[in-house]
Amino acid sequence: MTNLERPEIEPMMEPAPTVLTLKDIVVGEGAEAPVGAEVEVHYLGVDYDSGEEFDSSWSRDESITFPLNRLIKGWQEGIPGMKVGGRRMLICPPEYAYGPAGGGHALSGKTLVFVIDLLGVK
Repeated sequence: MTNLERPEIEPMMEPAPTVLTLKDIVVGEGAEAPVGAEVEVHYLGVDYDSGEEFDSSWSRDESITFPLNRLIKGWQEGIPGMKVGGRRMLICPPEYAYGPAGGGHALSGKTLVFVIDLLGVK
């Protein structure tokens, strides 16, 4: 378990990256998440351009557990290698998030920023 507090995501000043970008904020010391694992996380997601929050487990005050293979490509590729207790920022261009504009999802075409706390791995 981690005692990290709700993250704050500073406004992005650079142009949005075109590749999946990972930044470890806190390196965990627990079990490492393998590809395809089921993970327990706390997360915060914001739109890269506006900084507007679109989703957060912190807002629900409850972590969430799910298999990585059911998530967006950015999470499938960006969480493996994290260790429990760690906090990582993922910057996901549209092809790593919800696809190009017009893709049918409210976030299609957007670059998304997530801060993910890895609480557990199964």
